[in-house]
Amino acid sequence: MKAEKLKSFIHGSIKTEKLKGLDFIAKKKLARLKIWAVRATTVLLLWAIAMQLKALCQTLAPRIISNSPSFPPPRIYENNGYLMVSSNGGLNQMRTGICDMVAIARYLNVTLIVPELDNTSFWNDYSQFQDIFDVDYFIGSLRDELRILKELPPKQKKKVEFESLYSMPPISWSNMTYYYNTILPHIHALEVVHFTKSDARLANNGIPEEVQKLRCRTNYHALRFAPPIEAIAKKIVQILREKGPFLVLHLRYEMDMVAFSGCNEEKEIDSVKKRKAGLCPMTPEETALFLRALDIDSNMQVYIAAGDIYKAEKRMATLKAAFPNLVKKEMLLKPSELLPFQNHSNQMAALDYYVSIESDIFVPTYGGNMAKVVEGHRRYLGFKKTILPERKFLVELIDRYNNGKITWDEFSLAVKIIHADRMGNPIPRSVVRGKPKDEDYFYTNPQECLSPVEEEPLDDEHAFSFGD
Repeated sequence: MKAEKLKSFIHGSIKTEKLKGLDFIAKKKLARLKIWAVRATTVLLLWAIAMQLKALCQTLAPRIISNSPSFPPPRIYENNGYLMVSSNGGLNQMRTGICDMVAIARYLNVTLIVPELDNTSFWNDYSQFQDIFDVDYFIGSLRDELRILKELPPKQKKKVEFESLYSMPPISWSNMTYYYNTILPHIHALEVVHFTKSDARLANNGIPEEVQKLRCRTNYHALRFAPPIEAIAKKIVQILREKGPFLVLHLRYEMDMVAFSGCNEEKEIDSVKKRKAGLCPMTPEETALFLRALDIDSNMQVYIAAGDIYKAEKRMATLKAAFPNLVKKEMLLKPSELLPFQNHSNQMAALDYYVSIESDIFVPTYGGNMAKVVEGHRRYLGFKKTILPERKFLVELIDRYNNGKITWDEFSLAVKIIHADRMGNPIPRSVVRGKPKDEDYFYTNPQECLSPVEEEPLDDEHAFSFGD
């Protein structure tokens, strides 16, 4: 009996121990499963966070890039001196002049001081460089070509204050040889030279390819508008784009333009003769006929890039009837949005410049500075459609149509034929023969990405080309 109880006790103990062992193994497996579950959950959570961060980075990346541009490494060179520049003219006249000054400073191996803008001319605009252009971007984006400073270093500034500053206007339409042979010796001797003018100081023809490329790079890349101007200009483009394609009409028919061009009948100048020679800006009425003849959609938005039109209520009636969707920046923005730019004609012109570059079609009614610079910029961007009126032929055709000598169909067909090759498409570049070249310094075939312009003495059109 005792033996059986002992045997039963032993078997029960063994069974209990087995159960305890099994329970321990089960708990251990369960603990492992919990650990794996926690790990799996953690991995999924980290993956989800990573995806969210990736999406956030993609959203913020353009802003980060635009606000913190990556500039090229600076070019190291022996500095020959310092070039100060006082730009002259309206916005686009100064713009092209600044491009020339950058090229000149680069190939003379001098340091360029950020140019002063014209505050004394007809436009009476006291904006400085940094008010119109992104000065830090201008300096940084070109540092692989030349050194640009916002002001003279203390030593040179003190020297200029205590000694006389050598100022001079460079000769118009000069090639690089002139700057090497005439200007560079002055800089070597004086260390600082001041140019009192910047417009048309460098030739368009016979210039080395390297110089031409730098001018284009400066104009179309380095001279970015200041952030406040760019932000409002982009908003204008966005508003226009939401309603469809748009045409920018650079309608040069402001009071000053009409007066200075000598195309007002009240002037002693023979305005009729000038008009027939194609030297007058197109009137709003002529512009309406021109656009209709080219079959421009009457429902297209037409953005007027100009100041106050001369006798607007009367002169704009025909154009408004033909193209009822006429708009100006003052109609698209709140007064408070334009307030910072008002009374600053160059800043207002900068807004129109930006919108002109972004437009589906650009039409200038007069061959002034803005017309030429925007045309060149649009060619550079891939030959965007730019319709250049052939004013001399248009005047004759319009007079014949208005006098009943040709029908509308004949008029429209003639306008289309004349302007078939004046739509911003690639064309051979005009070159004035017999101009001196820079073969002593460069051995390249000069090419230019600016709009084709010839260097000739100022004709009546250019002589009276006030404004942009």
